[in-house]
Amino acid sequence: MSAYSTLEDLDAIAETYAADRDASADERAARRLRDATIQRMLPMADRLARRYRFGSEPADDVAQVARLGLVKAVERYDPERGSFTAYAVSVITGEIKRHFRDTGWNVHVPRRLQELALAVGRAKQDLTAELGRWPTEAELAARCGVDREDMRAALVSGAGYRAVSLSQPTGDGTAELGDLFGSPDRDIDLVPDRVSLADLLDRMPQRERHLLTMRFQGNHTQQEIGDELGISQMHVSRLLSRALGWLREALLTDAVPPWPGENDEPGMLQVIPELGGRARVIGEIDRDNTARLRAGVQPLLARTHAGSRLTLDLSRVPLLDAAGAGTLLTLRRAAAGRDVRLELTGMQPHVRQVASALLLR
Repeated sequence: MSAYSTLEDLDAIAETYAADRDASADERAARRLRDATIQRMLPMADRLARRYRFGSEPADDVAQVARLGLVKAVERYDPERGSFTAYAVSVITGEIKRHFRDTGWNVHVPRRLQELALAVGRAKQDLTAELGRWPTEAELAARCGVDREDMRAALVSGAGYRAVSLSQPTGDGTAELGDLFGSPDRDIDLVPDRVSLADLLDRMPQRERHLLTMRFQGNHTQQEIGDELGISQMHVSRLLSRALGWLREALLTDAVPPWPGENDEPGMLQVIPELGGRARVIGEIDRDNTARLRAGVQPLLARTHAGSRLTLDLSRVPLLDAAGAGTLLTLRRAAAGRDVRLELTGMQPHVRQVASALLLR
């Protein structure tokens, strides 16, 4: 042990240094005197540092901090303050604790929360021993004399003391800690829309629902869908546009809009009789509307005299599929059996193209 390790020797060395420092006018001489004094007092700083050798910080780092505290104590010492040893121990210990506070936490936490987190940890241990169970937040807050909000902040801050690597092995060593964490689910925000969409799909006609399923789940082309449903690709496109437009409007409004075609809205086939052996057909003629077409035209044929003519104006028919063309052919044959000539006029180009294969040859 050094000859200058006792309390009396340290105080005597400090008093001698202070007197010589004040009497010296040479700055270099004063600096050499200070260095020599610090060198003689290093064993005390090292002893104080060894008290923390089992802490989380490397022992060499703690020793360096303790020696820096000794330098500060020597430079700031004033004999009028009393014992140098007591003053130096206070300065060095404070430096070491400040070092642990500033570097021991992996996440920066305000000093107030650091101290409160430590107090909460001690209170938690004491209450667990007293109660024989984990204490509640209210009990911890009462023991520490803080409100529950500060208590929660302290508990959260305590988790930032020591970080753990996400690459740390877990279990049998084949997995890492990061594998146990879930990833953000980007589809969670879509849940309300999907629930609403499922309800809207139930309100749609079966044909449109089947068509959407084939297009967006089966990934079929419009032509493939048309071939299966017996309608043209253009008709499929129109049905898709109508269905998607209705779904879009329904999802963006609070009230569900009526389905296009209900209550004889545009799209529902109508046969309107006119004077002079004429009738106007309005709407799409497809497989779903063939019964409505027959129901509208057959009574007109029954009222038409033999040898006369019944003209159907198709200028407001935007679409005709194979089933519709077949129904028109059946009506024409039925008219011929009654000696009535059934004529079609005003056909749009697409309708004429579909009808030409059966009706106009």
